[in-house]
Amino acid sequence: MSEMNVGAARKQLVDDFSKIVADSEGLLRAMASVPGEKATAMRASVEANLNAAKARLSDLQGMAVERTTAAVRATDEYAHENPWPLIGAAAAVGFILGVIVSSGRD
Repeated sequence: MSEMNVGAARKQLVDDFSKIVADSEGLLRAMASVPGEKATAMRASVEANLNAAKARLSDLQGMAVERTTAAVRATDEYAHENPWPLIGAAAAVGFILGVIVSSGRD
């Protein structure tokens, strides 16, 4: 699995997890008016699980930020340590795009 696919899957997981948290909060609000001991116990259980889910989501988001920051730093270091290969690659891509664009006009 490529790094991009892993990143997309991770983002989808965080998004899905966020939706579950939002749905659980809605369920808690709906259950607030239901009387009875069982409803009270269920609300407490859902609330505890919701708080645990929120903490886990926060951890996942924190890890994602840390990894993204590390990737940005590594890219920045590489660009500063190897500027000429990057400039050459950019020039080659620009040349190829120029050839493609100019040949499309003919």
